[in-house]
Amino acid sequence: MYIKSMDRDVPALWMEDGGVVMIDQRLLPGRTEFYRAKNARETADAIQDMVVRGAPAIGAAGALGMAQGWLGDGGLEETASVLGGSRPTARDLFTAIELMSAVWAGGGDVASAALDYVAEVVDACRRIGEHGAPLIRDGCRVLTHCNAGALATVDWGTALAPMRVAHREGRHFSVWVDETRPWLQGSRLTAWELYQEGIEHAIIADNAAGHYMHRGEVDLVIVGADRVAANGDFANKIGTYEKAVVARENGIPFYVAVPETTFDRRMPSGKDIHIEERGPEEVLCFGGVGVANAGSEARNPVFDVTPARYVTGYITERGIVKFP
Repeated sequence: MYIKSMDRDVPALWMEDGGVVMIDQRLLPGRTEFYRAKNARETADAIQDMVVRGAPAIGAAGALGMAQGWLGDGGLEETASVLGGSRPTARDLFTAIELMSAVWAGGGDVASAALDYVAEVVDACRRIGEHGAPLIRDGCRVLTHCNAGALATVDWGTALAPMRVAHREGRHFSVWVDETRPWLQGSRLTAWELYQEGIEHAIIADNAAGHYMHRGEVDLVIVGADRVAANGDFANKIGTYEKAVVARENGIPFYVAVPETTFDRRMPSGKDIHIEERGPEEVLCFGGVGVANAGSEARNPVFDVTPARYVTGYITERGIVKFP
């Protein structure tokens, strides 16, 4: 992605001298710094600690982490287990681990395979942008939730890829950016990316999206996904299900932008998707400051599942597809 302060394009992560270098997404938008994971264990920690996030980017980090294990002294099963335990919901992580494990077990060059995998992720996202861009017309008002941009995918993005392409083709539109509590991926990351690209946008509280839909100020919803079941149900950042239901109620097209690596055809339906739950302190605090009653408990599911019936179409690298 283009970063104004550096006046150059920078990927979300890459491999350098055996380490995996990542934009530390925990520090954005205040500071742009890079985190270096020296081995597979540190790469797994970076995934767990949200240094890198977003299903395709997590998959890319997983592939590069497998290469680190192969280049170092880690065994195949140990490396795969360490990386696989970092985040349970995103399908791309396990897609990458499985592909690299097959190369490793077959005596292949895992480092080269990992770099090829990352390049394929970037190319898939570029094509998602090309297929989805025609949905965004002049004057369109697009709503998105969480961050499914270049930070989440190495480059281009999934949900943001059609916006990048439409913008570069000269179309004028605006984006409603859900803040996305509790990590604020929308207000911290998506808004930051759109600002770098010069795309008009406004940040809104998560619970304001229905208000703008009901007022007729949203023409299109595009979100990403962390896992898509065989029947088309999908898991994405918590709050996505609500957006889909309200969009249907107001007759607004609801699209999911996603590469094929995120589809899990071995999982029958969304009921089978494991939903990660993180610590309650992320809900009880804001910016490290407690904002809740000290005696109250909290629950913190990271994702929710949206049934396929609410999805107008999936924007993939092969085109826009629909489930029955």
